[in-house]
Amino acid sequence: QVRLAESGGGSVQPGDSLRLHCVASGDTRCISARNWYRQAPGKERELVAEISEGGRPFYADFVKGRFTISRDKGENTLSLQMNNLKPEDTAVYYCNADKNDCSARALDLWGQGTQVTVSS
Repeated sequence: QVRLAESGGGSVQPGDSLRLHCVASGDTRCISARNWYRQAPGKERELVAEISEGGRPFYADFVKGRFTISRDKGENTLSLQMNNLKPEDTAVYYCNADKNDCSARALDLWGQGTQVTVSS
C-alpha cells in the first residue's frame, strides 16, 4: 500500500514563494505521484501541474511561468516550487498518483492536502 503526504504549505503575502513536497511511502516500486491539484473553497478541484514518467512537465495556464514541478525518483518525492504567489492561488494543494507504472492500471491515490493561503 502506498501513502502520499504533502507538506510545505503556509500563509504568505502576494509575490512570495513556497515549495510544496509530496512524499510517497510504502511499496513505491510501481507507484509514484506525478500530479498536483488544488481546490479553493467553493470550487472544484483543478489540475495545477503534472510531470510525465519521462520528466516532461505540463502546467495549467494560470500557473505557467510561476510554478515548477519536479520529481526525485530516488527520494519518492514530488515537489512544486511556487513563485510570485497571488491571492487566487489560495487553496488546498493535493498530490496525486493516477497510474501503476508496472501494470498501467489506473489509480486514484491522493494525499491529505496542504493549505496555501496568499493574502496581504
